[in-house]
Parts: sequence; structure tokens; C-alpha cells
Amino acid sequence: MLKRFALIGFVVAPLWVQNAAAQEASFGAGLYQVMEKAACRSCHNPDGVASGTRLQFPDAGSDSAKTEAFGRSLVTLVDREHPDSSLLLNKPTNRIPHAGGERVKPGSADEVVLKAWIQRLTHLSGDELSRAMKFREEEASGAGTVSPQPELRRLTHSQYNHTVRDLLGDQTAPANQFPPEDFINGFRNQSRAQSLSPLLIEAYSAAAERLALSAFQGGDTHGLIPCKQSTACRGRFVREFGLKAFRRPLDAGEQKRYETLMSRETDLLKGAQLVIEAMLQSTNFLFRLDSTSDPKWKGYATANRLSYALWDSMPDAELFAGAARGDLATPQGVEKATRRMLDKPLARESLNEFVSQWLRFDRVLTATRDRRKFPLYTRETAVAMTQEARTFIADLVWNDRNFMDLFTADYGYVSSELAGIYKVSAPAKEFDRVSFPAGSERAGLLGQGLFLALTSKPEDSSPTARGLFVREQFLCQHVPDPPADVNTNLPPVSEAKPQTNRDRMSEHASNPSCVTCHRLIDPIGFGLEKFDAVGARRDKFNLQFRSGRGGGEGGGGRGATKSVDLDIDTVGSVAGIPDSKFSSPAELGSVLAKSVQCQECVVKQYFRYTAGRMDVPADRPLIRKVLEEFRGSQFRFKELIVSLTRLREFPDQEGTAHVASNYKPR
Repeated sequence: MLKRFALIGFVVAPLWVQNAAAQEASFGAGLYQVMEKAACRSCHNPDGVASGTRLQFPDAGSDSAKTEAFGRSLVTLVDREHPDSSLLLNKPTNRIPHAGGERVKPGSADEVVLKAWIQRLTHLSGDELSRAMKFREEEASGAGTVSPQPELRRLTHSQYNHTVRDLLGDQTAPANQFPPEDFINGFRNQSRAQSLSPLLIEAYSAAAERLALSAFQGGDTHGLIPCKQSTACRGRFVREFGLKAFRRPLDAGEQKRYETLMSRETDLLKGAQLVIEAMLQSTNFLFRLDSTSDPKWKGYATANRLSYALWDSMPDAELFAGAARGDLATPQGVEKATRRMLDKPLARESLNEFVSQWLRFDRVLTATRDRRKFPLYTRETAVAMTQEARTFIADLVWNDRNFMDLFTADYGYVSSELAGIYKVSAPAKEFDRVSFPAGSERAGLLGQGLFLALTSKPEDSSPTARGLFVREQFLCQHVPDPPADVNTNLPPVSEAKPQTNRDRMSEHASNPSCVTCHRLIDPIGFGLEKFDAVGARRDKFNLQFRSGRGGGEGGGGRGATKSVDLDIDTVGSVAGIPDSKFSSPAELGSVLAKSVQCQECVVKQYFRYTAGRMDVPADRPLIRKVLEEFRGSQFRFKELIVSLTRLREFPDQEGTAHVASNYKPR
């Protein structure tokens, strides 16, 4: 009887919202505006912190037909027999705990609009319901969307260095002096940030001149000239060097133009120097051949994609030969080439570049620390932290270990610089594998100095920075930036009122401008507070207050020092992941390793790096296939590389059985 009464109550309720229901027959003019005002999209998108839920907004700027179809697809969040129990009502009003908190105030005009739309969805006809479900399936699969057309991709600075090394034998790394590259989407190689500035053009010109000049100092020591002095030799040099410099054959016009340039000098080496200088300034050298409409060059475009993804450098002779023969025109040919390339040392160098950008080595290498509080932290310590992470990941990848051990391994690779921070004996060999002490609560990357230091401030740890890093780098979830007018400073600590970081950050929970985002990131960082700004373990939160001139917490004046130790509450959680409470890096690592979002994020991060762009809805089938094969290989990262490489070239190929037949665990 009570259930019937509740149902009648909801059915009768529309009597007081009938006018609103009539006005809001259009989703776009009604509830959609309420949801946009509530900033639901900022979390409920493919890269948002609610990416794992059933509510996914279409791209901003979608046409009205798609917006209306999305509105009807919300029927999956409606209990059509008991509308008052619908998630669509109770989540945004926080009647059911909602990671985003209260987005629609109960009893407000916005809730009237929400209830009216729910009532509309309870009466969808059979055809409308069928179309709504079809829209949802198509959105989830990425059907009807198109991947961005390949853009011209400029050589990154590391690719430039590696290419001139392999092309000319030059080891000077000239691109290290170029204007610095910006991080976009977490990486330095994203195509939308690869425009040519006047400063960079000038740097390319100067580098080309220096490289050409040094190419023949002391003669042809690098074997760049394939023959002896003759007119035919000029043509051969232009043809063979041009193939390597442009990473595809020269056309007849190019061949003639560069031969003419070379003939200006009677001396063969001086003429070759002119050609090299000119080619190194050409867009055909500076930009990659990732796509082409010329059938003759299709194999070379594939070779370019493979070489810069797997080697961070130009193709070698065997890859050029394979492109010419058509070996790369089949999935089997691409996989065979990929596996050969992964066995070369260049593949390890390339993986190191990916790792250094994904894990933001730059942040720890440029970090400073209060030397009085953290005497163990030096420039050498920061370098050691990056080397430990690099060694750790290289072992997982090249020794075919489960890559999700990235978060759960009970060991690190310790140097004499890191031993004091980890409170272990220095190993006999630098960066040797060392088990973390029992009770250390360290595990995987989250327990290593790199992560703990790069997500800290000069004077202390930062729960917000740590939570944000986990969200963005390991869950591929974008947390919106704070409003421009919000004061992000926390109240200062005083001797009269000593507080832990968690206590000070209670301001985030009470400030409406902060609470929505900070409740998604701060609780992650709170669970890591047993580790300080350099990654050393602490059982108490220590504050020091100096009296006298220049005193205060952390002050530099003379006078007595008072030390205060506070208990640390390290209970943390990851909103959006069920059963995710933890209180240490080891426990958080276990949560992440088992999380589908984290496993998929590993795939996405490597995709974004190799594709040079963010993934879009049209990429969902590809990412889903690669993730399936990654799981099927027991999370072997080399198999992820093989799968992604093959499926990016041949996206319609089903490859799960292919992995099973080729993968042999060690």
C-alpha cells in the first residue's frame, strides 16, 4: 500500500508541474540548460571523473537533433514504474550519494524541470524508447563519428635529435637548444601544439647550417657519399640521401632541383654540404610523412608511423626496403615489422621518452625543496628518482611482466641517493632491485620517490597535487580548472592552531566554489599523507615554529624552535571507483591495478602519445580492442604496443586470437 501511495504521489506531483512539463517538451530548451548550469558535463564526459558512469554527454556544440536524442537516452537512468526512485532524480539532488555533490537543489525550480523531464521519459512510446536505446549504443561504440584526419606532425625535439643522429651520425643533440616545447594533453608531441614560430624557424636554419658543415669535417667519415666523383654520383647521392632525409623517394622535380643545387660546387663534398643544408630546412624533413594520397608513398607513410612511434626516429634500411616491397600493406606484415623493431635498442630509448613525458620527469627535475627540512634532497636525488622509475618500467616492459605491477610491486630500484629516503641499505650495485621493508606501506610507482616528490610543494606534500596526478595520469580523467576568481590559498598554520594538511584543507569542503572538484581529488591525496615532500615515510605530521625575528612556521630567523607532532588521518578514497578506501600507496596501488578505468587509461596514454592527439569517440572501438588484447596477454606492455600498432593501421581487423597465437609468456 505504501509503495502504491508513493507511486501515486509521484504521478500526482506532475499536476503542480504540468505547466513546466509543457514548456520543457524540448530537452534542449529545458533540462539540458539546467544540466549545463550545474556543470554536469565537466565530469560526465569521456575524460571526466564520471567517465565510468552511464551518463555521458555528447560533444559540446552537437546539433539540436543529437541533443534531443541524448535527452531521451536518459531513460536508462529512469525507473519508469517508480520515477521517484530514478537515479536521474536522486543523483544530482544528492539524495543518493553523488561524487559531484548536490548539483540540483531539492525543491528548486531546476528540480521542477528535472521532474518534468523524468515524467516525459516515463511515457516514451515503444518506437521512441527503441530509438533512445539505439542512440545510447551508438554513442558508446563511437558509431557515426569520424577520427580526425591525420595532420602534419612536426618532428619533436627528441625526434629531431634522433633523426639527425641516424641520418648524419651527429651526436650533438642540437634540438636541446631549440625553444622549449609545451605539454599539451600530457605530452610534448601533440599535433595541435606543433606550429612553427619565428624563433623555431631561425633555430632550424642555424642547426641545418651547423649540421651540414660538420657532416664532412675531416672528410666523409660517416659514409654519406655512396660513390666517387662524377655527374652520376651527384644524382645517386641526392636520390639516396633524399630518400632518408624525406623518409620517402624524391619525385622527379625534387631530384632535378637538388642535383642542380649540388652542381654549383665542383667539389663533391661541398656540393653535398649544400644539399644537406637545404634538405634539413625543408618541410619534407621537418614534418613527418604520416599520410599520403600518392599510392607510391603509402608504404613509406606506414614506415614513418612505425618508426617514430616505436623508435622516436627515422626508418632504417630494412624498413625502407619493406615499404618499397609492399611488406607493410597487411596486418601480418606490420606485426612482423613491429616485433623486429621492438627487439632493437632504439625501442628502449623511445619507451624512455614516452615514460619521461607521461610521468612528468620535468617536474621533479626542476623542483626545489627546503634544504633545512629535506637535507637528503638534492639535484642528484631528483635525477636518481627518474632513473629508478625508468629502470622499474623498463623491467616490466622488456621482461614481459604484468604491467599493472606498476602499481603493486613490492620493490624498487634503489641507488645510494635514494637509500636514505627509503630507509634501506644502499645496494652493492646502483639501481639494483631492492624489496621495500615490511611495514613501509610502499608499492609500485606510488611508493617511489618520483611520484611522491613531483606531486609535492617545496615545503610539504600536496594532497591536491597527488590526487590530481592520479586522476589525470592514471585514470585519464580531466578535473576542471578552478574558477579564475577563487582564492586557492589555504589558511596559514600558527603555533596557536597547529593543523595537518587535511585539517587546513577542510576549507575546500566548506567552500561551494571548491568543494565539487576537491572532493574528487583531495581524498586521494589524504591517503598518501604518511609520505612527505621527498617521499620519506613519516608517522607524525611535524610542524616547527621558530620564535624571534623572522620566526613562524618554517621561518628563517633566530630564536628557539618549537616542534609539534600531530596525528595523521590517512583514510582516502577514489570517488567513482567502488570499494576504493585505502590508507597507503600500497593499498591505492591495489585499487588502481584492478580498476578498469586505470587499465584503459594505460592504453589511452600510449595511444595519445603515438597518435599525437587526444582520443575521440570514433577511437573507442580501437581502444576497446587494444584493451581486450592487453588483458588477454596478462597485461604485457609489448603486446599492447603490437596490438595498437597493428590495429591503428588495420582498425577493422579482429586481433584477439592473433595475440593468443603469438604471445608466449616467459
